Amino acid sequence: MRAPVHYRTNRSKDGRRIARGAAEGQARHMNAIWDRIAARQRPALKAIFDIDPARLDRFTLNQGPIRFDWSKTHLTDELVDDFLALAGEADFVGQRDALFAGEPVNNSEGRAAEHCAERGEGNVESVAHARMLHNRMRAMIDAIEAEALGPVRHILHIGIGGSALGPKLVIDALSGDGARYEVAVVSNVDGTALEQAIAGFDPHATLIAVASKTFTTTETMLNAASAINWMVEAGVDDPYGRVIALTAAPNKAMEWGVDETRVLPFNETVGGRYSLWSSIGFPAALALGWDAFESLLEGAAAMDRHFRLAPLGENAPLLSAFADQYYTRVMGAQTRAVFAYDERLKLLPSYLQQLEMESNGKSVKRDGSPVDGPTAPVTWGGVGTDAQHAVFQLLHQGTVLAPVEFIASIEPGSLLDPAHHRALLVNCFAQGAALMRGKENAADPARAYPGDRPSTTILLDDVTPHALGALIAFYEHRTFANAVLMGINPFDQYGVELGKEIAKSIEADGPSGFDPSTMALIDLALPGG
Repeated sequence: MRAPVHYRTNRSKDGRRIARGAAEGQARHMNAIWDRIAARQRPALKAIFDIDPARLDRFTLNQGPIRFDWSKTHLTDELVDDFLALAGEADFVGQRDALFAGEPVNNSEGRAAEHCAERGEGNVESVAHARMLHNRMRAMIDAIEAEALGPVRHILHIGIGGSALGPKLVIDALSGDGARYEVAVVSNVDGTALEQAIAGFDPHATLIAVASKTFTTTETMLNAASAINWMVEAGVDDPYGRVIALTAAPNKAMEWGVDETRVLPFNETVGGRYSLWSSIGFPAALALGWDAFESLLEGAAAMDRHFRLAPLGENAPLLSAFADQYYTRVMGAQTRAVFAYDERLKLLPSYLQQLEMESNGKSVKRDGSPVDGPTAPVTWGGVGTDAQHAVFQLLHQGTVLAPVEFIASIEPGSLLDPAHHRALLVNCFAQGAALMRGKENAADPARAYPGDRPSTTILLDDVTPHALGALIAFYEHRTFANAVLMGINPFDQYGVELGKEIAKSIEADGPSGFDPSTMALIDLALPGG
């Protein structure tokens, strides 16, 4: 068993203690709880339902269109009680209330994190402001549909990170019945990505959405400039008039050339990877229709209310965070695998990679002291049944522990023979059972399965806008709950800045002062500097 994680107080550089008094007492209490969690006897999953026949009822939860099933994890009533005590010591309720109240929970940047206000839950003034901006976005969509900006058949959405992943996921998941416009989302600065995106587009019938919180993101602005040049070369009148800016910095967008009437702002307190619900979701709202976008918001708002109001022991994001913490901090799992057994959700693992690892991949706590143990595991995954024939060998017989999350839908996404969807779900459910049960084979160890490998299943009624909104909001709140239990800030991302700064310095001042390897690479691939 992995040694328990201990919280400690540290001295700052000037020798003063960062935490005193109550903070030291909190650390002692949390250490004691972690010791108790680590010392608990771990039940064998193979026999867990025999030991506890009522387990299924206690470790499943139905919330709206989603069923959560943690019964094939190592969570027990005793562990849940321990984690509830840990949540109390971490002031989970206070931190959650601060999030919805619009307090500066992003303490390193002195900002609130008000993505919930975008879907109607949170500080009253912030909710009203978000509603006003949504009305502005809807008016723009109405104008586009009325061809006030000329004929539009294609939408070129340019962003990166959260400004691209969210809209791309939603459009891909929900456009099965046919999107009203052909949409391409470009994030990679590699020119090949942009070329492929516009290859079938008519520049005279294309609308460009440029998504950047600061409207200075290097990769995004380079792609945007190239898209404008594509229109100029095609003889489009007033190319900048076909640009919609999605930004928290309207003045920067106008300086770049976008008319004020074509700027759709969003609140600066909405972080990039949490921004789908704001004007960043414009291409999804345009492609799918306002009713679908509104249903997406309503689904997320329902999960917000569940997270804010449900008893802690029946709170889906918090219970999932308990499992996350147990496997990462006690059992030493370095990864978490997510497999969508639904083609409509094939982009979800990529979306979650940014959400979880950029939020919680930190090495210091909110108070600046070092973390005491692992934080976010590496999120990875794929789509079933493809993954079964690629990576499941390691999950079943490998030597590393990787908790698995299965996501599926009761209703199919296609009109083909129902045998397709039945086979998909049968495989999904069978994999979870196999991971748990295993199979002994003393005569041939190569054909033995150790079992005792945990999995969670999330089952949707259907992949609808409402259900997808609830699912994404669940993952947001789960990420926040994990952060509170670890004492870290999930809303900043300074770790992505250094490489970007160095890249800018090379472009501005030329390569100098780097290690021999970097200099050699620059000389070989970038002749002339």
